[in-house]
Amino acid sequence: MSDAETTGTARTYDVVVIGAGPVGENVADRTRAAGLSTVVVESGLVGGECSYWACEPSKALLRPVLARADARGIPGLREAVSGPLDVQAVLAHRDAMSSHWDDSPQVAWLESVSVDLIRGHGRLDGPRRVTVTTPEGGTIHLTARHAVAVTTGTAAAVPDLPGLATTRHWTSREATSAARVPDRLAIVGGGVVAVEMATAWQALGSQVTMLVREDGLLHRMEPFAGQLVTDALREAGADVRFGVSATEVKRADGDDGEVTLFLDDGSTLVADEVLFAVGRTPQTGDIGLESVGLVPGQWLQVDDACQVEAVPGGWLYAVGDVNRRALLTHQGKYQARMVGTAIGARAAGEPADDAAWGRHVATADTSAVPQVVFTHPEVASVGLTTMEAQRSGRRIDVVDYDLAHLAGSHQYTEGYRGTARMLVDADRGTVVGVTFAGPGVAELLHSATIAIVSEVPVERLWHAVPAFPTISEVWLRLLETYRG
Repeated sequence: MSDAETTGTARTYDVVVIGAGPVGENVADRTRAAGLSTVVVESGLVGGECSYWACEPSKALLRPVLARADARGIPGLREAVSGPLDVQAVLAHRDAMSSHWDDSPQVAWLESVSVDLIRGHGRLDGPRRVTVTTPEGGTIHLTARHAVAVTTGTAAAVPDLPGLATTRHWTSREATSAARVPDRLAIVGGGVVAVEMATAWQALGSQVTMLVREDGLLHRMEPFAGQLVTDALREAGADVRFGVSATEVKRADGDDGEVTLFLDDGSTLVADEVLFAVGRTPQTGDIGLESVGLVPGQWLQVDDACQVEAVPGGWLYAVGDVNRRALLTHQGKYQARMVGTAIGARAAGEPADDAAWGRHVATADTSAVPQVVFTHPEVASVGLTTMEAQRSGRRIDVVDYDLAHLAGSHQYTEGYRGTARMLVDADRGTVVGVTFAGPGVAELLHSATIAIVSEVPVERLWHAVPAFPTISEVWLRLLETYRG
């Protein structure tokens, strides 16, 4: 045990973290680096959703799919990858990347940085207090000298459809951990989880049908990105339907039969499995929010320092998905680094560096959130979309470029299709948003992120020379198009 005060079932630490996903781990790492005793409370697997049911397993399923798709466009290689994927090898790779759902390596990491772990369900019990119910039924009372961080994340949202509560169905967890390929997979939703899982399972042998309420995929991103992904999914054999919703769900023969979805256009869809990928909900329903004057089940509203605004005293932080600022693992870890450092500084009596882009605030959450959608083609974006920029009242210049015109794209794969868009603040001459859609564009994203965060003037970007022949030459072409 690290330097905590212990009396029977009561323990006092400098910092208590509720939730041992990647966000909680990073808060704890930073507070320990600041010399503060820290305990993490976790009722599930250390490593959280990302390690076992989201980022790691989903990308393990998708990597063989995307690599094969790229290889099929390369002369001399396409013949070698003309056959189907080895499904069992892909699933075995997924299992390995998920550590076979064994969290002992991550527990060992916590021990290596002298962070204590308590297995059990943690609930707030008033200011700076947390009560833990252990798996054995015991109770441990924790007190935090300086801060409590809630990092409980989110769970898959499930719609209130007739029949769904009593019908076996997939959420993102089942979609990333399934042990067999369903012959027919229905997917309700058109966001990131929906398109990534459609890409993966269609390639692994399912006949995928997507039911999308909106008029396009990835509707929060630039429209061309969703259109390119739609075209690719349809070419791969998926049935993508827009403007349609499920109204009822039934499964024959208990949990073993086929599932029927009744649709709002009067038709039905029969499948072997159905995935609902319709958003996320905060895991705050049973963490004692009422003990500090908050409403259970709500998103936790925070300021840029991730301090919960409705709780006085500045001791309660909500970090990661639970605060709804940016539901992405890397963004939650970014918040965690800021929060852990801030807690350490405040504990030492130092002033907070809370100006925009300061050491203790998560400014990027509102200005430069990077995201990659691992479909074929990939989609990578950071900063504002055109619609968001227009809503903000900014004067922007929209600059588009066809990625197929790049020498690097021709080298990457035959028949390359893709689009890049750069948004320039017309008054300041800086880049405020970039979206790439095309094979291999994920690795372009960090250069765009740096341009936005650093507020590099477009005139200075002319001196950042891209290597030939690479896809990164798109930066030169975007600047040339902008200059006209």
